[in-house]
Amino acid sequence: MAKYLFITGGVVSSLGKGITAASVGRLLINRGLNIRMLKMDPYLNVDPGTMSPYQHGEVYVTDDGAETDLDLGHYERYTGAPTSQKSNITAGSVYWDVLHKERRGDYLGGTIQLIPHVSNEIKDRIKALEAEKPDVIVVELGGTVGDIEGLIFLEAIRQLALEVGRDNSMFIHLTYVPFIAAAKEVKTKPTQQSVAKLREIGIMPDVLVCRTEVDLEREHLDKLSLFCNVPKDCVIVEKDVETSIYEIPLVLSRAGLDEIILNRFRIVKPSKPLTDWEKLIDTIKHPKGKVRIGVVGKYSELQDAYKSIYEALYHGGYAAGYKVDAVKMAAEDIEDDPSILDSVDGVLIPGGFGSRGMEGKIRAAQYARENNIPFLGICLGLQCAVIEFARNVCGLAGAHTTEFDEERGVKTEHPVVCLMEEQTDVVEKGGTMRLGACPCGVKEGTKAFEAYGSKNVSERHRHRYEVNNHYRAKLEENGLVLSGINPDIGVVEMVELPDHPWFVATQAHPELKSQPVNPHPLFKDFVAAAVKRLEG
Repeated sequence: MAKYLFITGGVVSSLGKGITAASVGRLLINRGLNIRMLKMDPYLNVDPGTMSPYQHGEVYVTDDGAETDLDLGHYERYTGAPTSQKSNITAGSVYWDVLHKERRGDYLGGTIQLIPHVSNEIKDRIKALEAEKPDVIVVELGGTVGDIEGLIFLEAIRQLALEVGRDNSMFIHLTYVPFIAAAKEVKTKPTQQSVAKLREIGIMPDVLVCRTEVDLEREHLDKLSLFCNVPKDCVIVEKDVETSIYEIPLVLSRAGLDEIILNRFRIVKPSKPLTDWEKLIDTIKHPKGKVRIGVVGKYSELQDAYKSIYEALYHGGYAAGYKVDAVKMAAEDIEDDPSILDSVDGVLIPGGFGSRGMEGKIRAAQYARENNIPFLGICLGLQCAVIEFARNVCGLAGAHTTEFDEERGVKTEHPVVCLMEEQTDVVEKGGTMRLGACPCGVKEGTKAFEAYGSKNVSERHRHRYEVNNHYRAKLEENGLVLSGINPDIGVVEMVELPDHPWFVATQAHPELKSQPVNPHPLFKDFVAAAVKRLEG
């Protein structure tokens, strides 16, 4: 039987439960355990795929094509353990399935209720991960204790913990301990209230992880232990780190959290230093210098909208021994004055939806091409690079994507980017794009091949539009190298310029597979090219 580790949060949202959960996963893997991680989101959307990045941040896509919460990105970056369709549960998907079962008659005419029907569905979704035979299943519940929409999820994990027994279940509660500057006092009362709310529901936390901006004194820890009914050695301080969120596994390791978990589960595994993580933090703390990468996006003001992009850039910097300064640049500003790109050492155009800022992105691709600035285009970024090349090198005035024809009220004269054939009859928006891992054949002798070191790779996708195959010959005649082709459906996956220091674009989302201790090869080589430009 797998062990179940449940992580809840209290007091306020945005405490960093995802990072804490991912760090716990890292500690367990380091101790030789096989884990699986799961995020439960109480909102009624079926998945985040149709949610605005202004509200929810990026959509993280798994190999099997699930559109999931961005916390799954933290899980994979920290642990390297795969996530899948089973790794993200939303209230919307749970109710959707329960109601479909009712319509089919699966409940034999019974009255459908939150308990047991909805709670059982949640438990079944969690237990489905046991099929992968993990030692520990780490379950994070989004939101905070007391949220109305989260109550049924708390009830479900309370029931599940009872069913599997105390030796096979454990609760970690992440909470906020504020410092009131005016009074110069640390306040433990919000945490006490949060735990009291949990206890009303029937859940007794085994460990308290206390987020704080200041050091907590012994008296604070003793008070939290006494009033929250948690052993003193299980009250753990997670003070804000100055260097990087990747320091959290070391913070929790020094506090002995992995040993506490193993003791609770009666698992004997030898202690092992986090050597690779220690080397990583040393690199982060002592960089050779700083390299500036301009991220020309539509959601430049939103950190979470391009979360995996920024993290993959940082990973590329770690590989080069440099700190990456990811400069957020609004695409509209580039349209007015592309010369502001002279202030950065590399240009990245990420994915996005909608026509706003499109011309600015196209201008950015042109400026990077003409001025030999290292360039990486991702998803829409590839399409912008192709449109720009078609207009300004191939002489195809009016080249564009058909994606915005209706919005612009103009039919594209040269549709160098068009809707994928498989998408022509799609009406519904949710879960209908080209999603998940797809193969790519990489052309030898290209920068892409140099980065990957392989002719056959697999990357994750999330898009509806592609390079129009009718224009492939024209693009190649004028010098654009189609360095990656999907062998199954024959669409362009990667393009690059041979006579440029480093100009590569991909239809995929390679940022989703990058890890701090194992940077993605495209980001690694892109940042290396930017460093080379910086140095000389």
